[in-house]
Amino acid sequence: MNQLVTLNPAAPAPRTAFTEGPLLVRPATLRDVPSIISLINLFAAKGIMLPRTEFELAENIRDFVVIKHQDQAVACCALHIYSTTAAEIRSLAVDPGWQSHGLGRNLVGALETQARELGITSLFAFTYVESFFSKLGYRIVDRSLLPSKAWKDCLRCPKFQACDEIAMLKSLE
Repeated sequence: MNQLVTLNPAAPAPRTAFTEGPLLVRPATLRDVPSIISLINLFAAKGIMLPRTEFELAENIRDFVVIKHQDQAVACCALHIYSTTAAEIRSLAVDPGWQSHGLGRNLVGALETQARELGITSLFAFTYVESFFSKLGYRIVDRSLLPSKAWKDCLRCPKFQACDEIAMLKSLE
């Protein structure tokens, strides 16, 4: 599961970004929970992700992969399985100072590899960044095509009655 990510040193980097690699995509551990919470809740405060609690992350830590720098998660993502054939890519967060260097793409790629190894045939995501997932081969779908279990998180979302996230799906077959 560990995969090296090499950053493109020719790409312009925000001042806070590490621009020489490689960085390791690896399974998250319970020691990563505080930095994952900080990363996810940074975006939750902006209304573009659901906040996560320590309990939720600890309970689902095996779903997560991270990219760390100096003992801090700078990117995270989860593969949440709903059935023997379907899973969700969720909680994808990349620290703003590390964006535009392929970390999100590499996290999703690592989870797609894991999903294939498990026999998952379709992956879905709810997103505000349609262009990111489109570049990775996901297509917009009607929410009704996705497993109903995926809606459990929606019930606690403040935007439940007026959801503006885009449902996207990728076939791994």
